[in-house]
Amino acid sequence: MFKTLMDKILAFFLIILFSPIYIVVSFLLYWKIGSPIIFRQKRPGYKEKIFSIYKFRTMSNETDENGNLLPDEERIFGVGKFVRSISLDELPQLFNVLKGEMSFVGPRPLLIEYLPLYNEKQKKRHNVKPGITGWAQVNGRNAISWEEKFEFDVWYVEKQSFLLDMKILWMTFLKVVQRSDINSKTSVSMEKFRGNQE
Repeated sequence: MFKTLMDKILAFFLIILFSPIYIVVSFLLYWKIGSPIIFRQKRPGYKEKIFSIYKFRTMSNETDENGNLLPDEERIFGVGKFVRSISLDELPQLFNVLKGEMSFVGPRPLLIEYLPLYNEKQKKRHNVKPGITGWAQVNGRNAISWEEKFEFDVWYVEKQSFLLDMKILWMTFLKVVQRSDINSKTSVSMEKFRGNQE
């Protein structure tokens, strides 16, 4: 309860503090990419409860001749790439924190389609609220494998503490400044999780 209260207070303060950034980023994205500015997607949260995550939309909706979306690397450019490179696309998630759906620190909320693919250990990542940043994000983010990411997530769930959260927030700040581990080794975004390899 203390963590949730502190999350909401800090989120409210940061939303006000960053309001000029929200306005500028929204204008630039609308100008270069168009509407909608906010990307919404259903994700599983605490105890696998479904909620809508908010992010700034950094990719266009360009499709091929068959109406299929082009690969991610062909739909992100210019302002979208810059916004993602310094993690400004995550700012709308402060509203998820304010609503109590997310925390500042916790395992990142992933796709609903991954839920049946987790093994029993990996399911533990849903024993806490998902976070804007987490232990996996500061230990490789999109540059590590899914198996490594889940190991970091479960480790956090089992070891979580106030001091660990402060450490993760500080490491996140350094990662953002350095713009490191934003992309996977083969794509501008993380490849989909296909299930555990036997």
